[in-house]
Formats: sequence, structure tokens, C-alpha cells
Amino acid sequence: MLRLNTHFMATSNHSALPEFILLGLSNRKDLQVLFFGVFLIIYTISVVGNLGLIVLIQISPQRHTPMYFFLSHLAFVDFCYTSSVTPNMLMNFMQEVKRITFFACAIQVALFISFVVCEIFLLSIMAYDRYVAICNPLLYTVVMSQKTCISMVITTYIYGFFVGILQSTVTFHLSFCDSNVINHFYCDDVPLVALACSDTHVKEILLFVIAGFNTLFSLLIVLISYLLILISVLRMNSAKGRQKAFSTCSSHLISITIFYGTIIFMYLQPKSNHSLDTDKIASLFYTVIIPMLNPLIYSLRNKEVKNALQKVIRKVGSTIMHSS
Repeated sequence: MLRLNTHFMATSNHSALPEFILLGLSNRKDLQVLFFGVFLIIYTISVVGNLGLIVLIQISPQRHTPMYFFLSHLAFVDFCYTSSVTPNMLMNFMQEVKRITFFACAIQVALFISFVVCEIFLLSIMAYDRYVAICNPLLYTVVMSQKTCISMVITTYIYGFFVGILQSTVTFHLSFCDSNVINHFYCDDVPLVALACSDTHVKEILLFVIAGFNTLFSLLIVLISYLLILISVLRMNSAKGRQKAFSTCSSHLISITIFYGTIIFMYLQPKSNHSLDTDKIASLFYTVIIPMLNPLIYSLRNKEVKNALQKVIRKVGSTIMHSS
């Protein structure tokens, strides 16, 4: 195991720790090459899918509605939080010793937590948006006005970055005096806290309380919204209306089920049940896989998005044919 020079640690403040060593997913070179190829493809799909969804919404005037406004920000957040981790992970697959500087590690923790918190509350806002659209359609344009939607998104970003900066500041004021080796493929709170040699009681409480509040409060908004939607849909006399309502919500329901399930498994289990290897698998899922799945879910299960995408593809194809 790689260790920092003990003299350096004895004479320096913990915040002067020059670097951490990431153990990554595997030490086997053949697997690292395979992982590089697989995750490069996944990351490429994530980038193209999320940025493509944003562009598609922006260039389609009929997509300028609250639902697609929130969806474009969800795609942006997905792109940001996977980009805060995946490029560095890909680079490390090609290196024998996976180093990350103290400050780069701190920035990665802050950005990742910030965008994950933003994602949690964007998903709950989108649930509320569907509730208003289905249960109060006549008041929809009034309740979900442009000013209200912008305020919701701005508040989400401000709170997300507040939590990210707070959590990373507390984490990196811990002492790391024994080993600088992180049993993970990126800088994350749980393995960093496990690595610390100072008292982590306050940090663990802060992590559990804030993560618990964010997850449970946002999930409560989602559950109440969909409970009211279900009641409203069951009261509809038209089968076509019920089918349209369920179709509108299906993509969002799939996204929140995958995302919240992973987050709850990752952060809300007791410390005694934590396995860092299990956490690595869960982290891999929501840092790399979910950002790729979201644009696919919303594109493939949303007829309006599919139709808009087909129109753009046909237009681009026609332009290429005429130019050649």
C-alpha cells in the first residue's frame, strides 16, 4: 500500500496533503483496457444523448414548455455530474498509479455532490409539474409560469452548490494521516471518511442528515404528486385520457425509480452494513449508467421527443443529400 512520508505528515497540516491514490475498479491490466473501451462508449452516449436532448428542446419551439424546460436542465445536470467523474476515471484506466491532487479531489467531491443534489430536486420538481398538468390543467400556465419555473431551477442550483461546498469543506478538514489510498475510482465522501484518522462523528451525522433530508423530502414530493395523479387518473371517464396521463408520466417514473433506488441504497444504510466494494458498484451505476439511460428513456418513451428527433434527422439527412 502506498503511504505518504511520515515526516511530511508529522510536520504538515492535513490540508497540505499533496495527493490521493485511487485504487480504481481493478488492478488487472486486461480488465482496465476492457473497462476503458466500455466506459468510453457509455460516456460518449451520455454526452451525445444529454447535449443532443438539450439542443433538440432548444431548436423546437413546440418544446418550450415547463416539462421540457425542466427536462433540458435534467439533461444538463446529468452531463455535468458524469463529466465530473468519468473523464478522470477513463484517464486512470491507462495509468498504473491513479493519482489525483488534494485540490482536484476536493473540487470533484464538491461538484459531484452539487449536481447529484440538483438532480434529486429536479426530479421532484418534474413530478410536481406533472401533478399540476394532470390534476389542474386549467391553472397549469398560471401555476407553472415562466417566472416560477426559472425560480425553481435557480433555487435548486443554489441549494445544490451550497450542499456540495458544505459537505466537501467538512470532509477536507478531516485529517488523513495514515494512508492516502482511496478505495474507489473517484473521490467520494464515504471512502474519504473511512480513510480519515481524525474524529468523523460530526461528518457522518452531517452526511446522514443532509443526504436523508434531501432524499426523503424530495421523494415525499414525488410520492404525494403521483398519489394525487393516480387518484385524478382513476376518476377519469375516458380510457384514452387515462392512457395519455400514464404515458406522460412513464418516463419520469422509470427515471426516479432507478435514481432514488440507487441513492437510498448508497447513503441511507447503516454504517455497519457499508461495504466499499458494494458502494463502488452502486456509485458506478449512478455516475456512469444513469446519465446514459435518462436521455434514452425520455427519447424512446416520449412520442413528442421521438417525432422531433425524427424531423431533425430527416432535415439533416435532406441537407446532406442536397449539398452532395
